Amino acid sequence: MQDTPFISVIVPVYNEEKYLGACLASMLAQDYPRESMEWIFVDGMSSDRTMAILAEYRARFPALIQVFENPDRTVPYAMNIGIRASRGEYIIRLDAHAEYARSYFSSCVSVLRRTGADNVGGAIKTVSRTQIGRTIAKLLSSPFGVGNSGFRTDAPDGFTDTVPFGAFRREIFDRVGLYDERLTRNQDSELNHRIIRAGGRIYLSHEIKLSYYCRDSVAGIAKMARQNGKWNIITARLCPGAMRARHFIPFVFALSLILLPVMGLLWSGFWRLLAVELASYLLLDLFFSLSSAVTVAETLRLMFLFPAFHLCYGFGSLEGLVSAATMREAR
Repeated sequence: MQDTPFISVIVPVYNEEKYLGACLASMLAQDYPRESMEWIFVDGMSSDRTMAILAEYRARFPALIQVFENPDRTVPYAMNIGIRASRGEYIIRLDAHAEYARSYFSSCVSVLRRTGADNVGGAIKTVSRTQIGRTIAKLLSSPFGVGNSGFRTDAPDGFTDTVPFGAFRREIFDRVGLYDERLTRNQDSELNHRIIRAGGRIYLSHEIKLSYYCRDSVAGIAKMARQNGKWNIITARLCPGAMRARHFIPFVFALSLILLPVMGLLWSGFWRLLAVELASYLLLDLFFSLSSAVTVAETLRLMFLFPAFHLCYGFGSLEGLVSAATMREAR
């Protein structure tokens, strides 16, 4: 790449020993010149071998790698530590749960320059190393599973409302500020909302390629769904406008499963509405499970995982309502 700008790559990490080696290997394989970048790892007080792995690589590449501690242990806090310490013209955020194509860094810079966008990212290829994890990956890549989340469902290139992780022009942080440290989740969506509100643009490009390792257990994906649902409500409370309508569909679904039977005690028509809703949902569950799976066993797993994911997400949002109400009372 001619006129190669200096870039800062920031990676928040916490207990990542299972994935960190593969992530680092993909970073070392990049076609971007090492003398034109710095890697900043910000560790959330890991209790596994994450820091030992980073120490090994830092000893090998002392001019390339910096490591900072993140006592707050949250991603936005880690990103802000990294941004303040960085020197790059462009700032690329990575996740240690992922592996990156050889051209990832150069593609981020190329797309930023070509499109004039303030933040760019690629479509996620969700992967796993286990059988149940590969089924979960299909759940997270399905429009029935995650709605119209374009970077997960292979949407075409173009300007959009959010991208995974992100590669930013440095000056955008001067215009809109850093990450919101109040948010344990949704910090990317909130930051992108501020970028768009300030007149900035966000671009999704398939030229930017990565593979992301999803949760590889039912308990793990259920916990993630519950936390996402909870923080959607809290984020909407703290940062109005940051969340999209798609984020609240599981909440409406879960709420209807509570309200319709109660209302059915007053009028039997609500029971019929509930029956229609459940029948429609089960038909969609069957259709998307059959269209995504390659074996009968995988179809059955998906038929269980879709409603489990949606219900955990929806009831997590109900939990978020309680948290948001408590926040209002505290004020």
